[in-house]
Amino acid sequence: MKQWFISLLLSFLSVLVAVPVAAEADLGQVISDFDQHFFAKLTEAGVPGGAYAIVKGNKIIATAGFGVRQLGSEEPVDPYTVFRLASVSKTFAAGLSIILADEGKFALDDKLIDYIPEFSFKSKRFNKELTLNHLLSQSTGVMPNAYDNLIEADVPMARILPQFSKIDPLCNPGKCYGYQNVLFSLIEPVMLQTTGLSYAELIQQRLFTPLKLPTASVGMDGFFSTENRAMPHVMARKKWHPVKVAEDYYHFLPAAGVNASVVDLGYWLIAQLGHNPEVFSEQNLQQLTTRHIKTRRDLRRKQWKAFLKDANYGLGWRLYQFGDDELVYHGGWVKGYRAEIAYSADHQIGVAMLLNAESNVINELGPYFWQNMLTALHHNQPQHGLQQTAALEGDSTNAIH
Repeated sequence: MKQWFISLLLSFLSVLVAVPVAAEADLGQVISDFDQHFFAKLTEAGVPGGAYAIVKGNKIIATAGFGVRQLGSEEPVDPYTVFRLASVSKTFAAGLSIILADEGKFALDDKLIDYIPEFSFKSKRFNKELTLNHLLSQSTGVMPNAYDNLIEADVPMARILPQFSKIDPLCNPGKCYGYQNVLFSLIEPVMLQTTGLSYAELIQQRLFTPLKLPTASVGMDGFFSTENRAMPHVMARKKWHPVKVAEDYYHFLPAAGVNASVVDLGYWLIAQLGHNPEVFSEQNLQQLTTRHIKTRRDLRRKQWKAFLKDANYGLGWRLYQFGDDELVYHGGWVKGYRAEIAYSADHQIGVAMLLNAESNVINELGPYFWQNMLTALHHNQPQHGLQQTAALEGDSTNAIH
């Protein structure tokens, strides 16, 4: 275990004066076990670098970095090392949207065409049905990941938008799930029109600064503005290789444009747990985590399916029924990076993980943490080790999930 982890764990245990000694020891053991498991699994998978942070209430109680920022370099990953968040960025976009809507800048039930009148489906009858709420809740009805191939070909939004006039939704907006990056990102021009500020300015002023996120940024320039950054790696011939940072999804900031460290995500989790009411009111958080549309395909995720009873999408967050507990979750995957964040509001626990490689090992780490943590919280008898029901397998349905 690393010094960061040890010092934070001791701090955490010292403040749990109201918790019975047995429960205190059990939680400490779960955290210690996860720390060892995290390092062992990343080592086994050959992942160049990674980091995690665990939050309880209004404190980051454990965090650690693993490995190096880039293969061939000796610069270590630490809790302040910046990674790309990929689709975990959607949690920030939704949070920012709720704040602006609460201030009356726009309403979530506003029609998209009121802001982007040139937008159209093949059948124009669908145009007046599509709302901002549908964008943020992934319930536009459009086929999953529509035109992501054009994002990855570096086609700009202005040239992608007309392509929607060639297709129709698979169902009426609000009636079925279809994960989107292009459509989700249309909240950015809405924000610009209603505030006069860029997305980068808004997210800095309304989220990063008031929540005191020390290293968070958006866009490629933001990523390269910090020296302590983890570079991307992809697998080729059964080995990890460093690659250049891909700019494509950076052109779609709400969907995949945030850069952050696990310390940043720790503070982000603290806000989601209700400890920054000056930024997010209780009503705001309830809006973000209200179930909008079922995401049944999530129930088939290999390492999660043994535990999930239900899965839905809220606003920028996935909502998982993990046994008897609800987890608020999102994952991210963009070239050379994986990210995952989740929390239990009832138990006031959250965890974030970041990797600088496209490794499926992250699919196993989340269920491992939550099975053991929730077992300890419910019964004070943590189980060490997750019984595997299947070999590691990536969730190919969520390429940028």
